[in-house]
Amino acid sequence: MYMVITASPNSDGLTAACGRAALRGIERAGKTGGITDLCAEKIQACRVCGDGWGVCRDEHRCVIDDGLAGIAARLADAEGAVFVTPVYWWQQSERMKYFCDRLRRCEARKGDESVMSGKMVNLVAAAGGTGNGTVPCLAGMELWCLHMRAIPFERIGVTRFTREETLISIEKASVALVQADKP
Repeated sequence: MYMVITASPNSDGLTAACGRAALRGIERAGKTGGITDLCAEKIQACRVCGDGWGVCRDEHRCVIDDGLAGIAARLADAEGAVFVTPVYWWQQSERMKYFCDRLRRCEARKGDESVMSGKMVNLVAAAGGTGNGTVPCLAGMELWCLHMRAIPFERIGVTRFTREETLISIEKASVALVQADKP
């Protein structure tokens, strides 16, 4: 099973189309997958508990009761993932940042036991307005993967100007992700 994680409140926009293209590629390669929408999960921001670290540091869990723990459990079982975010101010959307920040706090100190360790991940940054900001957004997502010991497989920037061609590329990249030999 592969996970496609999206983070846009616009269910009919560019980010959602990218998520659907990724899922088509996963299924075309003969695997099952599903889309997890972080906006529907109502993922909250880190509270930076205590003196900057809460139970996340040593107990590897978060005190916030939202969808994070369930998503992390599904990621642990997943063979790989595709992360798709809109680009806001040259960065991931707030929901994607909330998710990544909190998961990193709970998992990064686990090293090779992290739910993301060894998993290959496609990264997609969807810039709808000017089309600017995809490269720094993808760079931040790649750094997160490295902190989590995940393997960035493909990095794709898409804009409203390149939508149709890039949706095809996202689908093909998802096929390649599934068919790749893991290092």
